[in-house]
Amino acid sequence: MSHPSGANEANAVDRLCALVRGKTVVALTGAGLSTESGIPDYRSPESLARTRRPIHGPEFVRFEATRRRYWARSALGWERMRSAEPNEGHRALAALERSGVVAHVITQNVDRLHRKGGSRKVTELHGALAEVACLACGAVEDRDALQARMLALNPGWTHGSLGDRGSSTRDVPTAPDGDAELPADRVERFLVPACVPCGGILKPRVVFFGDGVPRPVVDEAFGATDAAELLLVVGSSLAVFSGYRFLRRAVERGTPVAIVNRGPVRGEEHAALKIEASAGATLDALARALTQVTAASSSSA
Repeated sequence: MSHPSGANEANAVDRLCALVRGKTVVALTGAGLSTESGIPDYRSPESLARTRRPIHGPEFVRFEATRRRYWARSALGWERMRSAEPNEGHRALAALERSGVVAHVITQNVDRLHRKGGSRKVTELHGALAEVACLACGAVEDRDALQARMLALNPGWTHGSLGDRGSSTRDVPTAPDGDAELPADRVERFLVPACVPCGGILKPRVVFFGDGVPRPVVDEAFGATDAAELLLVVGSSLAVFSGYRFLRRAVERGTPVAIVNRGPVRGEEHAALKIEASAGATLDALARALTQVTAASSSSA
């Protein structure tokens, strides 16, 4: 494996180009790609320094207090999440899809940035925050529509202050769940809207910690992995099994693996190449190199 830095990164991109060229590529992406769009992750040093406990799916379903905590925070965090823009890495993967290099993207991210960036063949392994579903009747609601209902029930929620802190709710830090840090006393005053058709409990269409990935989604991702001639892991430590299993599947099938990620990656000893560098810059360099080659080949033909 290669662990380049500085001037060696250009050579590493050349090696990545050599690995990718002529192959059907499937990209497996994680939070390290979206952090470059301003969305926090769970395992960076900054995130690990926080004491905040992430939302657990079974607790969300069982406890009203957990749901109130989530939605109160989400009402603040959503605007920043929905306004995040794709970075050069997302756009590069979309360009590689258009040029026929990347056949599919499997993402562990819930931010919809791959779709916003132009990718079309995307499996959202953990769902997407942009949609909400009723646990009783299954009705799906757009997250923006729910936001409007939440703010109507809780006037001034996004414009208040944090009491003794003297800071505005506009300044609260966003968390990876799409919610935000908020004092407990404010959470207790939040009114949670119910499903419009049936009055049931609403849950974002994402896989929280402790939830299982739906079988059809897993099968779709395995199908893409099995069709790949190269698995490109981008911005993920693969610490969670729901993502790691696809690297393991590729290795079992003898499919080469390339990794672009800062920091250790579970299973990286099986990779033909590992690049420890910016995911966005590396993917952009890869796309520029390969699309230029494709364009040159087309013009000569």
